[in-house]
Amino acid sequence: MRIRADFSQPVAVDTTALPWQPSPDGSVQRRMLDRIGDEVARATSIVRYPPQSRFPAHHHALGEEFLVLDGVFSDEHADYPAGTYVRNPPGSSHSPHSDGGCTIFVKLRQMPEAESRYARVSADSGKWRNWHGLERLDLFDADYETVFLAESGPGERVPLAMTDKGFEMLVLAGEIEVDGNPHGALAWLRRPGGTDPGVTLAPATRLWIKTGHLAPAGGEPQAR
Repeated sequence: MRIRADFSQPVAVDTTALPWQPSPDGSVQRRMLDRIGDEVARATSIVRYPPQSRFPAHHHALGEEFLVLDGVFSDEHADYPAGTYVRNPPGSSHSPHSDGGCTIFVKLRQMPEAESRYARVSADSGKWRNWHGLERLDLFDADYETVFLAESGPGERVPLAMTDKGFEMLVLAGEIEVDGNPHGALAWLRRPGGTDPGVTLAPATRLWIKTGHLAPAGGEPQAR
């Protein structure tokens, strides 16, 4: 299976318009954003857990990262409320569930085999800092990728200075303009390296952003 698998092309998706598709267990549902592979796949998805749902214990051969969008996601290690970013490196495993239901944005099998760092960062951590007229919360940083949240103030429209490394972003709240085109909450965008589109945040907008992980011009993501 290949979904939006040409990483040399820009992508902009209103994820709320995508159909929910059942996972193999039938209860957990997902909206597939990009995918290379079948059930074992390099994948980016929005996943919805209904109340009292459980997913079988599984192993992350090439890692997993996710951001809790609503509700509380849980596993045997902890409970993760909305706004929590979690990064489980290659070799990790868990048994996820949600008592009250939740929705997460998740990326699978996209880490280097040698990565060993866990990350647990809450949007309520108080570690936001000023960054080019925005507030920024760093989630993960390495020489091969950077992940962070960015947020504009309540009365400002702020341009976002992106590098030519390419980027992937999810609009968590508010609205952005990219090359003059508006994108609202839960829009997902991916731009390859070598491009520098104009991105502007409307007031009270929050974004999840990842940079450094996309190839400059080729058709596949960076080798891991």
